[in-house]
Amino acid sequence: MRLMPTELKDAYIIEPELYEDNRGFFACVWSQNEFAEHGLVSRVVQMNLSYNRVAGTLRGMHFQYAPYAETKLVRCIRGAIYDVIIDLRPDSPTYKRWIGVKLTAANRLALYVPEGFAHGFQTLEDDTEVFYQVSQYYTPSAAGGVRYDDPAFGIVWPLPVTEMSERDKHWQPFTG
Repeated sequence: MRLMPTELKDAYIIEPELYEDNRGFFACVWSQNEFAEHGLVSRVVQMNLSYNRVAGTLRGMHFQYAPYAETKLVRCIRGAIYDVIIDLRPDSPTYKRWIGVKLTAANRLALYVPEGFAHGFQTLEDDTEVFYQVSQYYTPSAAGGVRYDDPAFGIVWPLPVTEMSERDKHWQPFTG
C-alpha cells in the first residue's frame, strides 16, 4: 500500500496496491507494522460501520477529547463519500485548515485521520457504507464536534445537505 501525505500535517491518503490476475485482485489495506514504521498510530480497538440511505447525508464534524482522542482509518466500501477532516491541534502548522477527499468503493482509497482532528463526511450516492478502524473505544462523555458550516473553517460541501442528526445541527461555533 502507498501512504501519501496530505497538505495537513500527519494526515495521509492510503492507496492499496492491487495484485491482479484472472480471478480479480488481492490487496493489503492495513498493516500494523507498516503503519508503525511510518510513525503512525497502529493500534485498532474498534471497527465501525455506517450505512447511509440517501445522497447528501452529512455526518460530522466529530472528535473525541483527550485522553480519549481517536485516530481513524476511514474507507468507503459501498457508494461514495466526500470525507472532510479539520486539524484542531493548536500547536500544528496546519491548525484550523481542512481538506476533503473523495473516497469511493471504486477507488478503494482510505483516509488516515490523526487524533486532534475533527472528521465528517457527506454521502455522494444513495446506499453508501463507510468502514472505520479506530484507535480508542468510543466514550460518549468525551464526544465533541464543530459545525459543518462554521465560517471559522469555510468547508465547501459538494451537495446540499439532505439528512443530518439533530446533534450535528447544533454544535456550537468554534472558538479556538
